[in-house]
Amino acid sequence: MFAIALKPHQQYKTYVLWDQATQSTLEVVPERGGIITRWQVAGQDLLYLDAERFANPDLTVRGGIPILFPICGNLPDDTYTYQGQRYTLKQHGFARNLPWTVVQQATDGGASITLVLKSNAETRSVYPFDFEVEFTYTLKGNSLQIFQRYTNLCGTMDSLPPQTMPFSTGLHPYFLALDKEKLAFEIPAMQYRDQRTQKTQVFTGRFDAAEDEIDVLFSPLTGLATTTIDHHQKSRIILSYSSAYSSVVYWTLKGKDYYCLEPWTAPRNALNTGKLLTYLKPGASCEMLVHLSATFF
Repeated sequence: MFAIALKPHQQYKTYVLWDQATQSTLEVVPERGGIITRWQVAGQDLLYLDAERFANPDLTVRGGIPILFPICGNLPDDTYTYQGQRYTLKQHGFARNLPWTVVQQATDGGASITLVLKSNAETRSVYPFDFEVEFTYTLKGNSLQIFQRYTNLCGTMDSLPPQTMPFSTGLHPYFLALDKEKLAFEIPAMQYRDQRTQKTQVFTGRFDAAEDEIDVLFSPLTGLATTTIDHHQKSRIILSYSSAYSSVVYWTLKGKDYYCLEPWTAPRNALNTGKLLTYLKPGASCEMLVHLSATFF
């Protein structure tokens, strides 16, 4: 049996999706960036959440699965140029900070909830396009599916003039890890680039948990899935994604009980360089899919 309910006594309205047969749950907070804040399989937490930061609306959320749009990563001085005009856009864009609207819920064949983010005066001031972004989260058994649709609304009624819309998008999952020395990774790339030093290194399947910070980019990818084996939690998490995702970022901080594996469609600064950007013509849409599954051994 699948069910959806509102979680009582919460600071933010929180939707709980539930699969009774497998004791799996998903918690979604639309007004805090449309974010997934919790994912459990067989009653075990798979995501990290900094509850103190989450409670402060002036801070970005560190935890759950934030949405990255219309950029991934940061821009030099947080600026880019479009048609000769300079705009300011903060790291990872604005989707993770704005309220989303719930437009549909369903419990037929899974528990699913659909959220929408539309352009407004605030977004146009930093990103001069009209758009609609739709996310559908579906919980079923040990899996979580994240379906996405991006639509360029420029040229429609009461909108900006018709123009092609460039963007990149991604997800920033914070996976719970109580002992990062016990993690092993299968990532479909032979090497990675350190995003701080710009040095390239061969990937061995593990990272040094003693490093203060690790921030590396895997690109190009040779496959459409990553696997993480946590020998402490005795879990295996498979993250798969559609071919629009050109790279995967691994990021973590020493002393924090998380690691991030982030599928990105384009690298940092793509709005300036144009590298691997997605371009949508006026009125056009594109769809993407990310799928997560967890098993225990």
